[in-house]
Amino acid sequence: MGKVKIKKADVWIDMTPMSDVMVLLLTFFMLTSTFVKNEAVKVNTPGSVSEIKVPETEVLQILVDKEGKIFLGLDKPGYMKEMLENVQGQVTGLDLAPMQVKNFVALASFGMPVSEMSNVLKHEASDINELQKKMGIPTDSINGGMSEFQIWVDAARNSSFGSDMKIAIKADAATPYKVVKKMMSELQDMSENRYYLITSLKKEGE
Repeated sequence: MGKVKIKKADVWIDMTPMSDVMVLLLTFFMLTSTFVKNEAVKVNTPGSVSEIKVPETEVLQILVDKEGKIFLGLDKPGYMKEMLENVQGQVTGLDLAPMQVKNFVALASFGMPVSEMSNVLKHEASDINELQKKMGIPTDSINGGMSEFQIWVDAARNSSFGSDMKIAIKADAATPYKVVKKMMSELQDMSENRYYLITSLKKEGE
């Protein structure tokens, strides 16, 4: 008896629905993702059991490295530009070329004296971070008035987003206490008495 041959049929799977789902997922993640920029300095925050969430928008972040150098940053490039324009209106001689302004706005955080800004911002972004690591924003008063640190905070507060602006302080665990105390005193002198302290979450048993 001869063998019965079973006709083989090609299996065809419609991949169109899967492609549609993949494109939708990719679009969703692209629209909802926030790209993290490289901060000027690496800060190892102290541990805390507090789980209070720090706001993600309209935040002026103050970074203090372990050597006590202070850096500032805002969460949107437009805010950075507006703050810079306000400082240029207060400080004479701060004239920056369009490329220097572009480099400043692209920074995640900055920390340099106003007198050094023109020279530092001529460099590429990667070089700017290396240069400003050795500087920081001065907290010494200018001619008996506000310090450069206070001028930058005041410029941010007087921007269009300033009424909703929150302040978050991110200090290194090894930062000398007197540095943090001086910085907080300068904020208090400006009636800036509400701010978030950024820490690393740890368990209560640690």
